[in-house]
Amino acid sequence: MRYVAGISAIALLALAPAAFGQAKKAAPAAKPAASTLERVKSSGTLKLGYRTDARPFSFKDVSGNPTGYSVDLCRAVGEAVKSKAGVADLKVEWVPVSVDNQLQAVEQHDIDALCAAVTVTLGRREHVDFSSPIVPGGVGVVVRSDSPKRLRSILNGEAVKYTPTWKAIALNVLREQVFTAVPGTTAEQWVKERGREFQVEFALTPASSYESGIQAVLDRKASAFFAERAILLDAVMSHKGGDDLTVLDRQFTYERLALPIQRGDDDFRLLVDRALSKEFQSAGYRGTYSKWFGEPNEKSEVFFRWNSLPE
Repeated sequence: MRYVAGISAIALLALAPAAFGQAKKAAPAAKPAASTLERVKSSGTLKLGYRTDARPFSFKDVSGNPTGYSVDLCRAVGEAVKSKAGVADLKVEWVPVSVDNQLQAVEQHDIDALCAAVTVTLGRREHVDFSSPIVPGGVGVVVRSDSPKRLRSILNGEAVKYTPTWKAIALNVLREQVFTAVPGTTAEQWVKERGREFQVEFALTPASSYESGIQAVLDRKASAFFAERAILLDAVMSHKGGDDLTVLDRQFTYERLALPIQRGDDDFRLLVDRALSKEFQSAGYRGTYSKWFGEPNEKSEVFFRWNSLPE
């Protein structure tokens, strides 16, 4: 299937009738849904969702256990829940989810929090709430290291002067490409939006996972894979074919990643935010961040200072 995709930042990228007769007695109001802490106290279990394929945020290690940056933060949240709920033998159940059902799992209370790499958007906030931001993120792109220089130049935005001639050349180059992204991600949404805006037609194919997106580029089935940049950087470093891949310097969007939780549960959100702020301010947090992303730069340190809330 071909989509209209674009080059902006890619390249240049009834009220019912009144009742008659005798009035009926109003039905009793529905009992409000139990809060997260009430469910945890009742069951003795905290259910934490995680992605199996979103390294370095959330994935399975070689032993099959959940691990990653978001998982580490959720473990701190779990300790805070244990203390607040007063359940000394609290059981933490790790529930694997996919990009297709992860937010639905939160909304339907199948999990109490989602430990993954989820961008805060207004559309998603119609269904779930979010914790304080846990890391800055944004869309990046990976290509083969031997990809055409002109394509890399266009994607990197290196042609500064948007002249009619340069634009025409860029359009022609992009029309020849096959791009890929994981459906339902902000990366896919961003690519499609740029296409509708600038009306550049090229193929955009769905990647079933981050791994399959990377493999599509390696196998030359796709010219470029768009995804969360931190995930791309980690994939290139850890993949056996990483030497054949290049994550371009350009970051197309700037996003806040956070932990999705039940919508409208202010007490649980406060507990989660308090646990995160305490973690961000702790002496060991720098080590946690460095373990997954490398040493924090000045921008990262400012981000966490801004998002660590005082008591």
